[in-house]
Amino acid sequence: MIESLPLILFGIVFLLILLGYPVAFTLGGASVIFGLVFLDNSLVFKLLPYRIFGIMNNQVMLAVPLFVYMGVMLEKSGLAERMLETMALLFGRFRGGLAISVLIVGALLAASTGIVGATVITMGLISLPVMLKRGYKAELATGIIAASGTLGQIIPPSIVLVLLATQLNVSVGDLFKAAVVPGILLVGVYLLYLIGIAIFAPKSAPAMPKAEVAAFWEQSLKKKIEQSVFAFLLPMSLIVAVLGSIFAGLASPTEAAAIGALGATILMVANRIRTRGLQLSMFQQVMRETTRITSMVFMILIGATAFSLVFKWLGGDRYLTELITSSALSPMTFLWLVMAVVFVAGFFIDFIEIIFIVVPIIVPLFRNLGLHTELEMSFPTAMVWVGILLAMNLQTSFLSPPFGFSLFYLKGVAPPQISTTQIYRGILPFILIQILFLALLILFPGIITLLL
Repeated sequence: MIESLPLILFGIVFLLILLGYPVAFTLGGASVIFGLVFLDNSLVFKLLPYRIFGIMNNQVMLAVPLFVYMGVMLEKSGLAERMLETMALLFGRFRGGLAISVLIVGALLAASTGIVGATVITMGLISLPVMLKRGYKAELATGIIAASGTLGQIIPPSIVLVLLATQLNVSVGDLFKAAVVPGILLVGVYLLYLIGIAIFAPKSAPAMPKAEVAAFWEQSLKKKIEQSVFAFLLPMSLIVAVLGSIFAGLASPTEAAAIGALGATILMVANRIRTRGLQLSMFQQVMRETTRITSMVFMILIGATAFSLVFKWLGGDRYLTELITSSALSPMTFLWLVMAVVFVAGFFIDFIEIIFIVVPIIVPLFRNLGLHTELEMSFPTAMVWVGILLAMNLQTSFLSPPFGFSLFYLKGVAPPQISTTQIYRGILPFILIQILFLALLILFPGIITLLL
C-alpha cells in the first residue's frame, strides 16, 4: 500500500484535472493533503517554503513575464495583420501564395510571441475569412492556420522552451540554439507540402485576383518600402536582436526578454502613431493579459512544486526507477514510451501541466538508465535533446483531434460555415508531417545538436 501511494497521488491529480478543477490548486491541494496524512509534515512542509522562494529567486523565470508581454504587445498592436496583408500581396500572384503567406507570418509570430493561443486566434480572425473568400478549400485553410499557429511551441524565443529549461536544469540559451534548426526545417517541410498542393490540387489553393496584386505593385516606391519595413523588417529586426543577443553571449535570456519587451513597445507605439490609432487603453489590455497569463503559469508552478516534493518524499521517484529498471527497458525504448505518454497526455491537459508534472519525474530516470551514455553525449546535452523532442511532441498534441487546444482556439473564431469535422480533416496531414519529423529527430540526434 505504501509503495503505491505516489501512483495514487498521481492518478488523483490527473483525474481531478480531467474533471475540470483548477490545475494549480489541484496540484497543490492534493499534494498538501497527502503530505499531511501520510508524511512527517514537520519536515516536508518546512522544505516547501524554501522551494517556493527558490522559484521566486530564479532569475531565468523572469524571462516568462517579459516574453509574454512581448507577445501580447505585438498581438494587440495590429502588426500581425499588416504582416499578413503585405505577405499575401507579395506572394499572391502564385497559386498557394496566400497559404504560404500564412505559414511565413505564423513562423514570424511564433518567433515574436511564443504564445500559441494568441497566434492561432489572431491568424484565424485575420486570414481564414480572406482565404475562404479567395476560394481556398476549407480543410487546407484551417489546417495551415492551426499548424503555423502552433510553431510558437518550438521556434525560439518560446515560453515552452523557457519552462522546459527550468525543469530539465539546462541552459535556456542552449535550448534556444538547439531549436533553431528543427524549427526552420519544420517550416520548410510545411512549405514543401503547400507547394505540392498548389501543383497537384490547384483548385484548393488558387492565386489572388490579379487586380489586387497589381494595385499593390502600382503603389509608389516610398509607400511599398514603408509598408514592407513596418510589416516585415522591423519585426525581423526585433527577433534577430532578441535571439542574436542570446546566441552571441551578449545577454542572458532574461536580459534578451527585456530587450524584446522594450522593442515590442517601441514597434507598437511607432505603428500606432503612423496609423493614428494610439490609445492608452491598449497598454491597459496588454498589462492585464500579461498579468493573467504570468499569474497562471506561476500558480501552476507553485502547485507543481508541492506535488513534486510530496511525490518524491512518498518514494515516487525511487518506485518508478525500480519499476523501469526491473522491466529491463533500454534508454531509447523508455524514450519512445515517454514520447507516447506525453503525446496522449497532451490531448487532455495543457503543456504547462505536462512540463511541471512529467518532466521532473523522467529526468532522474533518464540519468539512471544512462541515456547520455548511449547517445555519447554529456548529460546536459542529452537533456537539451530530450527538451526539443518534448517541445515538438507537445506541439503535435496541440493539433491532434479530438482535444487539440489549437483546434478549439480556431473553431472559436472560425466562420459559422466551418464545421469541426472540416478542421479535423484539415489538420491530419500536418499531424502526420510532425509525427514523421519527430521520429526523424529521434533517429538523427545531430539535427538538434548541430548548433550546440
